[in-house]
Amino acid sequence: MAFESGDMAKAYWSENVRLMLILLSVWFVVSFGCGILFVEQLNAIRVGGFKLGFWFAQQGSIYVFVCLIFIYVWLMNKLDAKYGVRED
Repeated sequence: MAFESGDMAKAYWSENVRLMLILLSVWFVVSFGCGILFVEQLNAIRVGGFKLGFWFAQQGSIYVFVCLIFIYVWLMNKLDAKYGVRED
């Protein structure tokens, strides 16, 4: 990875960290919020015979985490292309 200047490297890592914080915040809200904080409200809804709060606590946060991994890869490929450090 060769950047032309230190400013480009700082901008790249700044965007990378911002992206990670956003995605981790989404995962936190889904896992902690839906699985613990809002479980009573979500349990009023049933999906496939299971209470939605229970589903988020047991399965939903894992599915969201896996989806966020794919989103991170896609967005990082765009970021790499933007800064010219793309891997082919």
